[in-house]
Amino acid sequence: MSAAAILILAAGASSRMRGGDKIMEEVAGAPLLTVLTTRALAAGSEVFVALPSADHPRAAALSGLDVTIVPVPDAAEGMARSIACGVAALPVDTSGVMLLPADMPELSQADLTAILRAFAGGMARHVVRGAATDGTAGHPVVFPARCFDDLSALQGDQGARSILNAETDILTVALPAQHALTDLDTPEEWAAWRAKQ
Repeated sequence: MSAAAILILAAGASSRMRGGDKIMEEVAGAPLLTVLTTRALAAGSEVFVALPSADHPRAAALSGLDVTIVPVPDAAEGMARSIACGVAALPVDTSGVMLLPADMPELSQADLTAILRAFAGGMARHVVRGAATDGTAGHPVVFPARCFDDLSALQGDQGARSILNAETDILTVALPAQHALTDLDTPEEWAAWRAKQ
């Protein structure tokens, strides 16, 4: 089996940004999607990025990066479609997949590496989930290959919550501060986050 892949979920509509695009907001001098993808690549795994289409404007943020774009033509049906399309694009011998939401600017290369190491250290058997320092579960989450069929069967916009709720073998990894919980969906959340930086 090959190592776990990373699937960046970047096909959503950013509907709460009132015309803006949250994953194209500037972070550290570049669009968030560029920054997060670069961190994912630096963690050493093969990276797949779910986009509404291969020629979507967000694809410009991936120019020159060694990633596989996964088109999700029915992305409007919800996050489940991005997950299903992403799982279908993985090499057949992939041991697991990290689901990485594209709107989490605090997740670092070190965070992603820590999650992947925990997954590999558990012989790719456990679901591994990032958590805040107080233990509150968050993202990213790595699912072993045994979960791929369930991931492919998901529907709607709840992500993989139903699988996590049914799963009894979850290893949580504490990440610094609120890295595992900080997702920014609205202009107000972006403004508040920037004010704290």
